[in-house]
Amino acid sequence: QYSFKEVFGTLVVQKQLFDVVAKPLVEDLIRGKNGLLFTYGVTGSGKTHTMTGSPGDGGLLPRCLAMIFNSIGPFQAKRFVFKLDDKNGVDVQTEVDALLERQRREALPVPKTPSGKRQLDPEFADMIDVQDRCRVEEVDEDNVYGVFVSYIEIYNNYIYDLLEEAPFEPIKPKWNSCNTPVRNGDFVPPQSKILREDQNHNMYVTGCTEVEVKSTEEAFEVFWRGQKKRRIANTQLNRESSRSHSVFIIKLAQAPLDADGDNVLQEKEQITLSQLSLVDLAGSERTNRTKAEGSRLREAGNINQSLMTLRTCIEVLRENQLYGTNKMVPYRDSKLTHLFKNYFDGEGKVRMIVCVNPKAEDYEESLQVMRFAEMTQEVEVARPVDRPLCGLTPGRRLRNQAFREELSRKLELRGGPIGAEPGEQSAAELFLQSFPPLPSCELLDINDDQTLPKLIEALEQRHKMRQMLAEEFGKNVLAFKTMLQEFDSSVASKEHYIQGKLAEKEKTITGQRTELERLEKKIKTLEYKIEILEKTATIYEEDKRNLQQELESKSQKLQRQASDKRRLEARLQGMVTETSLKWEKECERRVAAKQLEMQNKLWVKDEKLKQLKAIVTEPRAERPERPSREREREKPLPRSVSPSPAPSAPAAPLRPRRSRSAGERWVDHRPPGHVPTETLLQPRVPRAITVGAPSERALARCDRYLLTHQELASDGEIQTKLIKGDVFKTRGGGQAVQFTDIETLKQESPTGRKRRSSPPDPDPAGDAADSEWTDVETRCSVAVEMRAGSALGPGYQHHAQPK
Repeated sequence: QYSFKEVFGTLVVQKQLFDVVAKPLVEDLIRGKNGLLFTYGVTGSGKTHTMTGSPGDGGLLPRCLAMIFNSIGPFQAKRFVFKLDDKNGVDVQTEVDALLERQRREALPVPKTPSGKRQLDPEFADMIDVQDRCRVEEVDEDNVYGVFVSYIEIYNNYIYDLLEEAPFEPIKPKWNSCNTPVRNGDFVPPQSKILREDQNHNMYVTGCTEVEVKSTEEAFEVFWRGQKKRRIANTQLNRESSRSHSVFIIKLAQAPLDADGDNVLQEKEQITLSQLSLVDLAGSERTNRTKAEGSRLREAGNINQSLMTLRTCIEVLRENQLYGTNKMVPYRDSKLTHLFKNYFDGEGKVRMIVCVNPKAEDYEESLQVMRFAEMTQEVEVARPVDRPLCGLTPGRRLRNQAFREELSRKLELRGGPIGAEPGEQSAAELFLQSFPPLPSCELLDINDDQTLPKLIEALEQRHKMRQMLAEEFGKNVLAFKTMLQEFDSSVASKEHYIQGKLAEKEKTITGQRTELERLEKKIKTLEYKIEILEKTATIYEEDKRNLQQELESKSQKLQRQASDKRRLEARLQGMVTETSLKWEKECERRVAAKQLEMQNKLWVKDEKLKQLKAIVTEPRAERPERPSREREREKPLPRSVSPSPAPSAPAAPLRPRRSRSAGERWVDHRPPGHVPTETLLQPRVPRAITVGAPSERALARCDRYLLTHQELASDGEIQTKLIKGDVFKTRGGGQAVQFTDIETLKQESPTGRKRRSSPPDPDPAGDAADSEWTDVETRCSVAVEMRAGSALGPGYQHHAQPK
């Protein structure tokens, strides 16, 4: 959605559009202010139709011309009283100089300025037939006015005059010395115009043709003559697509009358020159839709570039206005923006009409156009224009007309002529006609005494009549002077009254303007505060969202930490339970080992006593009986799952089982976390290289590989796995290991094994001791023999006997 100051539907008439958009610009033009009107939109959206109109319904341009001439028609100066110079200024000439200029121009063999009395071209006659007779209400009647029009186009970023009488030459390619066109595709453009800056820092086109017009018909005929030269082409989107930006400029010069209200005041400083520019922009288009090639493609690129520069200038102006920056506006990047930079800097009002085509294919481009047009509404530049003060009494023209009408009426009452003859001549003729005729003055005889007395009498009568007429004329002069004084006094009193009323109204207007300025400042301040509050609210909302996100992330982190804590607590609880069970088993194992040690000590003492008893009594060849062991066997003691030998008992080294590759060299890989199991089964590999981590050098020197891996078994004991493999060389020059065998070493408690039952029919009398010893040898292939008589206490010796 986009918001604009005014939106017109598809059925709106040209008059309604003109009243809302262009009428205020024409009123400002007559009051001495500048104005600029754009039509902007996608190609084929109706910009030229909005500006020009159609037969029977004129557009904005003919309606603007009609309103200007309806307002200043009776107050126009004669042709060439105002004369434009080449520096964007205007001079004023006297009536005599203007007459001579007209005669000189009429004598030249150049085409004459269009006259309103000529037959109009039927092609555009219906466009300027405006019936509503719109006009400006408040026109300064003490000024004289002159209207000048010019018509230019901006094509491929060059400025061309559409009113030049020179023959129009199309763009020609460059030719080299061989009379062949240059291959690089460069073109020589026709002679273009140059932009200059006048003494008031306003931009203008040098050498541009400016025609003085006296009626709407003349002005529109000039426009139509230039319109036929404008560049249009057929594209995929528009049969008559404008390939250039056209600018129709209306200049209005006005100067005050002198004190008598009869002639123009000959002071250049008192001349006011205002300007209204009507711009029909070329439509923005995409080349993939228009299928443009060659010159059409180059034209489209220049059109889009100039419109992009216009958009950039508006954006920079808006940014400078909103944020108080002072960025340079890139007016010079395009002739279009460079020409109208004074309007953007505040030298007049700028209005833009956005034309939108409801075609679905133009959707994206129309969105870009409306987004830009909506942004332009936020740019406000205003600079008051100070009009020069002439210091003369207002109403001079009306008083001069009233004086001439009164003088003509008096002369008509006196019988004098009403024409342009002087009043003295008519009074002399009236005086001579009222005299009696003179008698004949011929003297035929010297004695004639009648002719001279008659002549003297007639002359005396004439003298008396002349005195009477002179007295009457004097009386009439005094009466007329009295009437003039009375009229002057009444006019002066009316002027004083009107001036008092005007002063009161001006005071009221000044107070209202002050109040308006105060309210506008207050509105701007409130808007600024609202903008600041909106920005602050936006910042707070952003902070709130960030804090909420941070809170959510932290809460999630806390939940993860709580779950990790619960998981860790459960794990620790399991470890505590497992550790407690392990220590309970260890304690049980140590208690059982201690009990076994004490039993062994008691058994040794019993054996010593028995031996002493045998020595004392008599020697026996039979194996001694061990009743204590029988008693122990009857009451077995509980033992741990994996009893460990006494710490003081040395363990004999275990010889490794001889493998098939006994002569080969091994790599004994024992990880850094290897823990000695303190058991009898300790693997020992001769001629081995012991490493903590396998290396290329160690593998290259050996043929076999042995990895010692330890892990915790299900019963809580350490289980050792010996993983064996062959080392061989790879094709790339490295070493590889292929695992071939796994040996598992695990310690178990003797009480945990299931004892082998005794023979089914043992000999109860003779072989009780032999059956017990046989049972022990059957259950264990390794026996422990305890020998008495050692000075260091009981010793341990392994005896491996085959079953």
